[in-house]
Amino acid sequence: MKVACIGAGPGGLFFATLLKRSRPGAEVVVFERNRPDDTFGFGVVFSDATLDAIDAADPVLSEALEKHGTHWDDIEVRVHGARERVGGMGMAAVVRKTLLSLLQERARAEGVQMRFQHEVRDPSELGDFDLVVVCDGANSRFRTLFADDFGPTADVASAKFIWFGTTYAFDGLTFVHQDGPHGVFAAHAYPISDSLSTFIVETDADSWARAGLDAFDPSTPPGMSDEKTKAYLEDLFREQIDGHPLVGNNSRWANFATRRARSWRRGKWVLLGDAAHTAHFSVGSGTKMAMEDAVALAEALGEAPGSVPDALDLYEERRRPKVERIQNSARPSLSWWEHFGRYVRHLDAPTQFAFHFLTRSIPRGKLAMRDALYVDRVDGWWRARHDAGPLQTPFSGGPYRLPSRRVTVDDHVLTGTDGTGIPMAPFNGQSSGAGVWIDAPDTEEGLPLALEQVRETAEAGASLVGVRGGTALTRVLVAEEARLVHNLPAAVVGAYDDDAATTLVLSGRADLVGGIK
Repeated sequence: MKVACIGAGPGGLFFATLLKRSRPGAEVVVFERNRPDDTFGFGVVFSDATLDAIDAADPVLSEALEKHGTHWDDIEVRVHGARERVGGMGMAAVVRKTLLSLLQERARAEGVQMRFQHEVRDPSELGDFDLVVVCDGANSRFRTLFADDFGPTADVASAKFIWFGTTYAFDGLTFVHQDGPHGVFAAHAYPISDSLSTFIVETDADSWARAGLDAFDPSTPPGMSDEKTKAYLEDLFREQIDGHPLVGNNSRWANFATRRARSWRRGKWVLLGDAAHTAHFSVGSGTKMAMEDAVALAEALGEAPGSVPDALDLYEERRRPKVERIQNSARPSLSWWEHFGRYVRHLDAPTQFAFHFLTRSIPRGKLAMRDALYVDRVDGWWRARHDAGPLQTPFSGGPYRLPSRRVTVDDHVLTGTDGTGIPMAPFNGQSSGAGVWIDAPDTEEGLPLALEQVRETAEAGASLVGVRGGTALTRVLVAEEARLVHNLPAAVVGAYDDDAATTLVLSGRADLVGGIK
């Protein structure tokens, strides 16, 4: 069997090693257009709880993290001069170049051929291979070349991001939010060695343009970094990184694209890693997903040794649902970063801001399993302000009073636990001073209409917005528009248990939470 891998990233190298180990007689060749020690980016980060499948195939990643990586248990959120910490996270990171070097050694030891500085330009060059694994990254040339077969799509986020390093030594995963003269910027930072931390900065397009950071020529040859942005961010985050410099490595602004493909296979060609799928870097899953793809593809080839098409079918059938779950769970996190400026400006209590951030993908109960003392502190903050738990706190909006934050719902009224209620009417651009229903869209493309309805409802003098329909994410985004932008109380209606309802209220996403009768 002859197998070609296009791209010598972690996914491609790991697959080549696993396949050669299981089939010593196979000819496995990795083609990489760059040199062995070339790498863009800085570090890769992993959760301790997500490495089982990779370790079972080969412990190279865990060994790299143990011998060369940095480890931490806490996440820190910095905002408004305060620092909030939560433990129980169990994470580790390693320099990307170090990981690639170890994976190259592993592949070489198994007999994998590695042809660096060799760019495959024409598919016909690989005509005599039995299998071609396309693992050439998020901007995959061959995924585009065979677009009719793979059916690639990309959902492009509105936020801008840029990837730097810094010599400042963060002691764990840290999220720094900085309100500057041109807008709000935020950094995801984590240590990758004794002398370097990864420092990823995000902002919205308007802040980016106001700061004059849109002048860099994107056609500049790879490897060169945006020096104007580097200087701007060094000054903006000076206190947060104690005056340390930022380190560039092909550092330039981009918009994150969540990539999918209708099919991962085309005859003997198959997609792996970022060439097939991406999930936002705030969930730290890109390298992990690629290496798990490698395990799944190697296993499928072992179970269907006589038929490459059957093996590729099996690979996609097993792996796609797991990838889609990760992509779906990453969407609320990506959305949070698209709107984080709103939260920085309007959630002025650092305790609530941090809780809002940490629960963007998980509810209060799961967070308490990781750090019960942290959740107790957040609960205590709420009780100190309201003298009751989140769901037991009375609600007041306009002329209406309810004894708690849980309500039952029908088309005409939100009813509290004591039988009192708030009259509700469908949106019509007017208001009698009572509550108005806004129907959340099923997709984020429909949000502008719903947000415009919120604005009109607020201007008409409603006492409350009730948000129903749509998805869990779109309901929250509409409710936050009412609460944070227009200072209008919001009720969110859906299938929420008490834990989810408590999370919505405690985080500031909703004032009332209800279920449909």
